[in-house]
Amino acid sequence: MSQHNTQATEEQVLYAAILEKGMYAGLAFMVITFALYVLGIMPSVVPLSEISTYWSTPAHEYLVAINTNFLHWETLPTGWSWMKLLGYGDFLNFLPVAILAGVTILCYLVITPGLFARGDKAMAFMALAEAVILTLAASGLLSVGGH
Repeated sequence: MSQHNTQATEEQVLYAAILEKGMYAGLAFMVITFALYVLGIMPSVVPLSEISTYWSTPAHEYLVAINTNFLHWETLPTGWSWMKLLGYGDFLNFLPVAILAGVTILCYLVITPGLFARGDKAMAFMALAEAVILTLAASGLLSVGGH
């Protein structure tokens, strides 16, 4: 019977610590941005009183309706175009979600030097590859389908 090491490596502990801090920071930011929106401290694109009329609307129809009724852009607000709307409470809520999604990328990047330092090149390259793939996916450069 082989013995398994149940001790976490330095990189695993570092990854977990960064993930924990990022999660708590993102969660706190999410509560703050939601409060700014719900309390009406920041203006919103879609008035809070009207948002429930869109709850059962499919995403594409929602985007068309929001663009037609409120934004009046030449193209629908898709991809990262929500960043142009960060001055509005209903779109500011997207920022903590993006931050929470990006914490994993940061974790991989931070542990990579330690992996190289201890000679675990395979894991270091996998961590770098994971960070690159997640970054490309988030950027929209690796889009598939007709959307």
